[in-house]
Amino acid sequence: MPLKLPLGIQTFSTIREDGYHYVDKTARIHELVSGSGYVFFLSRPRRFGKSLLCSTLGALFEGRRELFKGLAIDSLPLEWKKHPVIHIALNSGDFSKDSEVLESILHNILLNTANGFDIELRGDVVSVQFSNLILDLHNQFGEKVAVIIDEYDKPLLDSIDKKDIHDAIRSALKGFYGVLKASDEHLKFVFLTGVTKFSKVSIFSDLNNLTDLSLNPRYADICGITQEELETNFKEEIDSIAGGEGGAYLAKLKRFYNGYRFSEKPLTVYNPFGLLHHFNSEGKFIPYWYESGTPTFLIKLIKQQNINVLNLEQKVLSYDDFRKFDSENMDAVPVLYQSGYLTITGYNEKRGTYNLGYPNDEVRTSFASSLADLYIHIKNDEKTPFVLKLIDSLEAGEVDNFVEALRPFYNNIPYDEASKVESYYELIFLLTLRMLGIYCEAQVHTAIGRIDAVLKVDDFVYVVEFKANGTAEEALQQINDKNYALSYNEQGKKIVKLGIEFDKEKRNIGRWVVG
Repeated sequence: MPLKLPLGIQTFSTIREDGYHYVDKTARIHELVSGSGYVFFLSRPRRFGKSLLCSTLGALFEGRRELFKGLAIDSLPLEWKKHPVIHIALNSGDFSKDSEVLESILHNILLNTANGFDIELRGDVVSVQFSNLILDLHNQFGEKVAVIIDEYDKPLLDSIDKKDIHDAIRSALKGFYGVLKASDEHLKFVFLTGVTKFSKVSIFSDLNNLTDLSLNPRYADICGITQEELETNFKEEIDSIAGGEGGAYLAKLKRFYNGYRFSEKPLTVYNPFGLLHHFNSEGKFIPYWYESGTPTFLIKLIKQQNINVLNLEQKVLSYDDFRKFDSENMDAVPVLYQSGYLTITGYNEKRGTYNLGYPNDEVRTSFASSLADLYIHIKNDEKTPFVLKLIDSLEAGEVDNFVEALRPFYNNIPYDEASKVESYYELIFLLTLRMLGIYCEAQVHTAIGRIDAVLKVDDFVYVVEFKANGTAEEALQQINDKNYALSYNEQGKKIVKLGIEFDKEKRNIGRWVVG
C-alpha cells in the first residue's frame, strides 16, 4: 500500500495523528535538547523541513509523549515535562508592502498564545507583550518557557529591495528579538530558524549564549533526507517506480534531488519537498522545489555585482563568509548558498575553506534557465523544438546540426551587448545548454591550460574552445597544442574537438571546425 505522504503538512501532530508518513528525526532532536546549550539557530533553505522541525520541538516541550510513540526518542532517556511553548511562525504573510503588517501578525500570534493558556496579554506594543507573556507563563505554570521562532527573517527577506520598509522592519525585529536576552531566566529552550543570518538584528549580537547549528556536522541531517533514510523509508515507492531498474533509478534520483551539504562532513541530503512531490507524481522528474519560488532578487543581485556565472561551481568561502549578511552590503555568493542554489561540495581542512557548487541537476538546470531569461530572453515556447534538435544532434555526433540549432538563441542577444568580450558569448553557449538539461562543464582546468567547455552525452565527449577575437582554426589548434582531450581518452567515448569562432558584428556563431 502506498505511503500517505505529508505534502504541504508541516504540523507534527497532524502527521502523527492522521497517519502520514514521518521520517524519524527524533534521535537527532534528542541529542539537541539533551546536550549543552539551550539557545539555537538553524539556517536552511526554504521548504527544507524547518517548520516541521519547529513543530516537532513544540510538541516535545509540551510533553505530548503520545505523539512520539514508536519513534527513536521514545526509548531514549528524557524528562517528559510539560512546558509552556510560544511558537512564532512568520512563514505566512506578505511583509513587502507595509511594515505594520509585521506588528499585526506578531500581536495576533501572541494574543492567540495567551488565550490558549487563558491568561491576559499585557502591554501596548508587541515587544512588551512578548516580554510579559514569557514572564506570566513562567510564573503561572512554574516551568520555564520554550520559545520557537520559525522563519525569523522572512519579513526582512520580503522587504529586502524596499529600503524604507526594510529598515522599519529591521528596527521592529531588533526590539522584539531583544526580549529573548532580557528574559533569559525565564527560558527553558529557544530555537530559531531562517534562511539568512542578518548581522544587524539583535539575535546574533545580543544573545552571546546562542549556538549556531547551521554548519555543525552533528546536525547536518536534522533537516532533509539522507540516502539511507530514502532507501529505508520509501522502499515501496522506489520499487513501484523503478521496476527492475532500481540501481539506475536511484542514481538518477540522487543526481536530480540529492546533493545538499551543510558542513565539512561529506554527508548530503535530499530536499524533502521535491522528493515527496516526485513520489506523489509517480516518479516524474520535475523541479518541484525550484518552481515553488523563483530567485528573482538573487538573479538581479548576480547581475548588479557582475558575478561570473560561468564559475559559480568554483566559489570558495571561509567560515566567516557564511556568517556575514548585511542587507546594505550583501555578497551574492553566501546568499546563494543559504538560499539553496549553491551548496558545499568540498572542504579544505588545512585552510578552513568551503568549496561551493550546484547541489543537483534540478537546481543546475533550472537556475541556468533563470539566468538565460536574464541574459538572452528566450521565450518558453521557443525552447522545445530546439531542445530536441540539440540533444539528438549531440547524441548522434552531428556537429553541424548541433551548432546550427544553437544559432537562434544568439538572435536574442540585445544589441547593446554586441561588443561584449569572448566570455559573454561563451556564457550564452553554456547557459543555453544547461537550461536544456545538457551536461556541460565550463572553464575546466588541466595541467597546462583551461578548456572553455566540455559536453558529455552517452557516446561522445565534446571538447570546445571559443574565439571572439580569433579564428575557429586557432581555437582548434589550441585544443590540439595543449592536449585538452587527453584527460578524456580513457572514458570509453568518442572525443570530438570543436573550435567555434564568434562573429561580433552579427552577434552570433560565425565559423566552426571539427577535429
